[in-house]
Amino acid sequence: MATRDTAVSSMTLDRAGMEQQLAQSVHHFIDCAFDGEDLSRLDLQGCTFERCTFADTSLFASKLARSTWRRCRAGSADFESVDAVDATFEGCDLNNTKWRRAKLASVTYRGCKLTGASFEEAAHLGLTFEDSLLVGADLRGFSFRKAILKQLDFSDAYLAGCDFRDAVFEGGSLRNATIKLAKFQGADLRGADIDGFKLSEAALLKGAVITHAQAANFMRALDLVVI
Repeated sequence: MATRDTAVSSMTLDRAGMEQQLAQSVHHFIDCAFDGEDLSRLDLQGCTFERCTFADTSLFASKLARSTWRRCRAGSADFESVDAVDATFEGCDLNNTKWRRAKLASVTYRGCKLTGASFEEAAHLGLTFEDSLLVGADLRGFSFRKAILKQLDFSDAYLAGCDFRDAVFEGGSLRNATIKLAKFQGADLRGADIDGFKLSEAALLKGAVITHAQAANFMRALDLVVI
């Protein structure tokens, strides 16, 4: 039911129900369920979603600019071609979501689960990840140049062609990530777990800053003893 701040809560909404709420200028949704629905191409600009569920929901080409998502669950949702400029995602489960060709300029993901998420061909200028899981995510070609990367888990992620030049890793992991053609010149990797990198990839780390312990791991792979 609607409240005085034009929010609705604890409703299960299909496409028609969502269109009706938007027509009534409702832009705040709390504990609502949209699972499996087709919400493609809807204008959701400026909407706020709190603890809502979007499992397997299609948001293809929806307008999500300036929207806010707090503690939502959207596993396997389709965000392909959305315009999410200036959107914020906080504490959300976005595992296995698809963001192909999405407009993600100045988007913030904070405390999110993005395991297996695909960002192929996404426009991402000014995008920020913080304290998030990106295990197995496809981030090919992303630029993190000069970024402060706080507690990001890129384990097993596809990072081919990514630009990490002069980036600083504050915690997090690159364990077993695919880093073909990635750039790390000037990157500070001392806070990151870089186990699992292949010796053939060591040249990609030329110019990066690592610890003695990290260097020793590379030497052990050559059966050399570092004293």
